[in-house]
Parts: sequence; C-alpha cells; structure tokens
Amino acid sequence: MRLLAIAILMLAQATAKPTPFKSPYTLDEMRNKQAVVETDAGTFVVALLPEAAPNHVAYFMKLAREGAYAGTLFHRVIRYGLIQGGDPLSKDPAKASLYGTGGLNVLKSEANSEKHTAGAVSAVLQPNRPDSAGAQFFVCASDQPQLDGMYTVFGRVVDGLDVVQQISAVDADEQGRPRVRQVIKAVTIRDTPPPPVIRFSSDTPAELAAYRAVLETSKGEIELEFRPDIAPDHVRTFLQLAVRKVRVRKR
Repeated sequence: MRLLAIAILMLAQATAKPTPFKSPYTLDEMRNKQAVVETDAGTFVVALLPEAAPNHVAYFMKLAREGAYAGTLFHRVIRYGLIQGGDPLSKDPAKASLYGTGGLNVLKSEANSEKHTAGAVSAVLQPNRPDSAGAQFFVCASDQPQLDGMYTVFGRVVDGLDVVQQISAVDADEQGRPRVRQVIKAVTIRDTPPPPVIRFSSDTPAELAAYRAVLETSKGEIELEFRPDIAPDHVRTFLQLAVRKVRVRKR
C-alpha cells in the first residue's frame, strides 16, 4: 500500500500544472525600462510595456539580468516579417532539431490591446495554448495585423528596427531556420535615457539672432544673418538642419 501511495503521489506531481510565474517587481520598478539586445548583426533597443503585460515584462527582465539570453539564437525568421528567438536550447548546436520547443509554459496570457506593428515584441506560444509563453519571443520586422489578439505584446523596438529587418532577411531554409547562426550576444536592462537635447530648441529670438550661417561655395564664402524677430521658428529649423552640413557660428 505504501508503494502504491508513493506511486500515486509521483504521478500527481508529474501531471500537476506548474505554477505560472508572477512578477516579483512592482510596476514602478518596471516602468521606464529598456532592453538593449546585442546581436551579431547589430544592436536594437526595446521599450518594455509593464502596464500592458506585467508578468511577461518581469520574466523577460529576470532572464535578461541572469544572463539567460546570452548565446541564444534567433532560430527562426520570416523575411521582412518577424524574427523568433530566446530559446535556451538554441545555445547548443547539437539540439538544433529541438529549437523552438524550449523555455515555454511559464506564463499565463496577458491579453492586451497592443498591436503587432513593426517593432512589436511578443511572447511565443505553443499552438492552441494561450498560457504557454515563457523565455521565447518574436519581433515584428513589419506590421503583422493578423497576429493581433493572439499573442501578448510586451515591448516595442524604439531603436535599431533596421537590425531586426536585416536579421529577418538572412538566408534561411524552407522552415525559416537561418543557415548561419544569428546569435544574441547579450540582453541588458537599463533605465530609459532622457531624450536628447535638440540644439537651438530653447534659444530665444535674441539668442538666435547671434548666429550666422557660412555657405562655402566654389566662388568663396557667403555669410547669412537671420531675422528671428520676424520668423523665429523658420530660423530655428534652418539652424537645426544646417548645423550638420553648414558652418554655423556666433557673431
């Protein structure tokens, strides 16, 4: 009887559903966070969306901080459609036949209204199993409206979408498996940096009037002065556009 009881207990444990992951972070701890994804093809940056999918964001942050994504692959691509990666099994070339099956069944679905536009980052699922998300994710290289409502969007690419598109277009077999390994070198979580200061954006008309633009031509230099008292926004925009290609100096 004792052996039978042990056998029943072991069977129950084997068939019991794992407890879904719950965020150990507060929303405040997850707000204004970005993930910097370094790959062999370049780097792209993802703004995380904890209000839309708190548990998905928390699990992604947890794995990234543990270094779990380093050495994994983008193991599946659809040309200019999407790239899929994050499977822990993809670190091992000997397990290539299993890529796409690892790291799942950790998260419950967090349905939200976020759209699968270009740059959307979503959780990978097993077919017909909405609560099967985990470590794997995919990134849309272009708008994929047919996926809306089917997968949990938890981030958006805010820089480096061209890198995502480049990876999506690599040579791949008929199953979308890249013929050359597309390695994720690291995923780093950081605070969202402040927006860059745009030159001349806060200058007063009097301060703008002090600038001159020098046009260098084959016949010599032409110096322009400005009238921000008449058209301050035009002057400001001209200076912002010209500063990279035209010599701007103060009087």
